[in-house]
Amino acid sequence: MNEKKEEKNNVNERFHYSTDQAIEKPFNWLQMSRLFSYMKPYSKNLLPLAFLAVIIATAVRLVVPILIGVYTLDHAVANKDTDLLINLVLIIAGLYTLSYVANVFRIRWMNQLGQNVIYDIRKHLFTHVQNLSHRFFDQRSAGSILVRIMNDINSLQELFTNGVINLLMDFLLLIGIFIILFALSPELTLAIMVILPVMFFISTSLRKKIRRSWQMVRIKQAKLNSHLNESIQGIRVTQSFTQEKENMEFFDGVNTETFESWRDATRKNAMFRPFVEMTNALGTAILLWYGAYLITSTNSLSIGEFVSFAVYLGMFWEPISRLGQVYNQLLMGMASSERIFEYLDEKPIVSEMENAKPLTHIKGKIEFDNVEFSYDEKRKALKGISLTMKAGQTVALVGHTGSGKTTIANLISRFYDATSGTVKIDGIDIKDVKLDSVRSQISVVLQDTFIFSGTIIENIRFGRPDATDDEVIDAAKAVGANHFIEKLSNGYHTEVEERGNILSVGERQLLSFARALLADPKILILDEATASIDTETEMNIQLALRKLLKNRTAIIIAHRLSTIREADNIFVLDHGEILEQGSHAELMDLQGEYYHLVKAQFKMLEVG
Repeated sequence: MNEKKEEKNNVNERFHYSTDQAIEKPFNWLQMSRLFSYMKPYSKNLLPLAFLAVIIATAVRLVVPILIGVYTLDHAVANKDTDLLINLVLIIAGLYTLSYVANVFRIRWMNQLGQNVIYDIRKHLFTHVQNLSHRFFDQRSAGSILVRIMNDINSLQELFTNGVINLLMDFLLLIGIFIILFALSPELTLAIMVILPVMFFISTSLRKKIRRSWQMVRIKQAKLNSHLNESIQGIRVTQSFTQEKENMEFFDGVNTETFESWRDATRKNAMFRPFVEMTNALGTAILLWYGAYLITSTNSLSIGEFVSFAVYLGMFWEPISRLGQVYNQLLMGMASSERIFEYLDEKPIVSEMENAKPLTHIKGKIEFDNVEFSYDEKRKALKGISLTMKAGQTVALVGHTGSGKTTIANLISRFYDATSGTVKIDGIDIKDVKLDSVRSQISVVLQDTFIFSGTIIENIRFGRPDATDDEVIDAAKAVGANHFIEKLSNGYHTEVEERGNILSVGERQLLSFARALLADPKILILDEATASIDTETEMNIQLALRKLLKNRTAIIIAHRLSTIREADNIFVLDHGEILEQGSHAELMDLQGEYYHLVKAQFKMLEVG
């Protein structure tokens, strides 16, 4: 047993996932008010109608016990008044019919309202996340983000469709019952209500524990989703290293944690209802004992009033029990809303200035003026870089892994902002212009290209949705993608699954080239873009790029130095600093770092 436990711990160490931290805050009614503010757009139609239906249904429930107890027993039955009895039966039947109709419409309107609110919250959260900076996604797994957009918002559905309206209905019912009970018999009412403070004290003590348990459920779900996301995307690696058993053992551990968190939360939720039923039993005992005394000894309570009182008392504990359920929904909503608002309150690190102006029709000149950048406090990715890339030039960035090449590309696209110094395009600081006006004129091709679910033609058209079919085909021909596309079952209209798994790595890369070129950018960034393409395909692409890169600023990041020989300017970087710059011939004559990189690479090829 110990060996198995130790083996599972080793698996957990190998598969480590960052988890969201529980948010330790007191129950915040202002935050719940913020959550309920999503109902405001429907406060002029659906909400008033639902409230009207609730008032009608509640009024019927409050009137019927009086009609049954006091009027039917104390008047119609006691006086043997048949006409009054028939009239009371008809009235009660009509009231129940009215209540039925009101409840049908209440449920319909509240379901509509609840679904609309859930739609609005999910749209708001997704839109907000779309606009957050790259650093936000660097620090969070896709699974944890998915849980907040899907599971956390779904958990609010019951609160908005039933919880809010039930809260109103039960409060109205409790107030009405209390007033009627006090009117029927103040002494009996006070005798029964003495147990309420005890109930309030115990239920309040459960509040923090229940909320914390639902937070843990969300945290465990995020971890489970993260593992599922990675496991499915990395299944080929898992199978190639025969790690299926270890992966399943880790999944079993995460799945068990999720199960245990749900069981703990539901167990704590389940404690409230039995307690209400116990209180109900105690209240009934007080009613029978003290009610009988009032009827027989003091004659201050009639049989009809006693029956009405008993019906109202049964009704009294029902909304209290439901209020416990609504309270649990509020606790779940609090746990979920804390996590939702944590994301909604996240501010983009890269944001526009209030007076930002659009940058249109750029020529493509890029300047770095003493730029420093750090991904964290411990290590600087760039150390006072100053460089100039002329408009229309093809510039190459070379250097060892971690030298700062990709960081420069990220700063040009303004995925991150420089820690200090300025990045300029056409002499204008890119912090002073609108983000989309910069990025819309820049195309980036990465080594690990992303292909979306859809057709080939839709994927190429992604960066320029208004492009015609002929323009898409021309872009594909320009990069040599047309040859393999025409061999597919439906050509350009062939459906590709998520991440383009039916295509080879090289074919996916060619599609990303076509996508970038169709967007007709003024600045084109190729970040190891030819690393996954064979030498013959690369030669064809190089021929196409000579024409397509004309009058366009191109930045090529490459470890394969043969791809950058014809670059106008080459920057050699090391640990965030520029060591050398110049053309291929100039740097070879210099016999510095670039010269040794080229020689080492050719020597490696010869050995291969």
